Amino acid sequence: MTGFGRAERTFNDKTITVEVRSLNSKYTDVRFKCSANLREKEMELRRLISERAMRGKLDVNIELVSLQGDDAYGLNTALFRKYYHTLRSLADELGIEQGDYLQAILRIPNVVAAEAGTLDEAEWQAILGAVNEALEKLEQFRLAEGAAMEKDLRQNIAAILARLEEVDPHDRNRIDRLRSRIRQQLEEYLGKEQIDENRFEQELIFYLEKFDINEEKVRLAQHCQYFLEQLDKPAKLKGRKLTFIAQEMGREINTLGAKAYSSDIQRLVVQMKEELEKIKEQVANTL
Repeated sequence: MTGFGRAERTFNDKTITVEVRSLNSKYTDVRFKCSANLREKEMELRRLISERAMRGKLDVNIELVSLQGDDAYGLNTALFRKYYHTLRSLADELGIEQGDYLQAILRIPNVVAAEAGTLDEAEWQAILGAVNEALEKLEQFRLAEGAAMEKDLRQNIAAILARLEEVDPHDRNRIDRLRSRIRQQLEEYLGKEQIDENRFEQELIFYLEKFDINEEKVRLAQHCQYFLEQLDKPAKLKGRKLTFIAQEMGREINTLGAKAYSSDIQRLVVQMKEELEKIKEQVANTL
């Protein structure tokens, strides 16, 4: 959701500059910096930007500069006098040497400010056009970033599926090793002649069911496929759904690791978790 868009237009004797910056956020948060005569249009601008930018922390700066250098600025004389008399009174009371108050007071907020003027329809349309142009460039920036992100996500999913395929041969060997180990332990404890083969097979099946990971493997493969299907869809807002799918993938990977009882499978699980963390980081930056 990061992005940047800038547009500049000339209207009569003014230059209109609009900049829109976007950072990651779960919600839409629009912050404005503009001249006083645009305050009446702020709600309309907020609605336009929220609809087009959709989501993110958005900093919007709209600047109007006169080409003739006659920008309307005013001095708040009442506020200036108040600050001046207050500072002189404090200096006399505390015995501080009096200096040049002019520069200090002029730097205080609201002492010098742009004068609020009327905004005619033609100028408003020019500003609106610049805002839309900046939002268009923001969208292009996001699309370029999203294309690179999509490529990375597909590679991460492919890596998880590749590690999942490597689990199968280790899974077959794992069951055989468990069976042999349990039988060996029974023979050492009870003696070979004391083992009831039918009862042994029944108990073994029940025991091995607890360590069966076929369901986890199937569900993880399905989640990966569903993730890719969502990437293929033309919809712009995918971030939340991709986040939910990534969470389900994490549950299956964790369960697979908990039931594995195999160092080889555990190694593959760690590698899958590493790829999943990369996916979560990328998805957090997705609309």
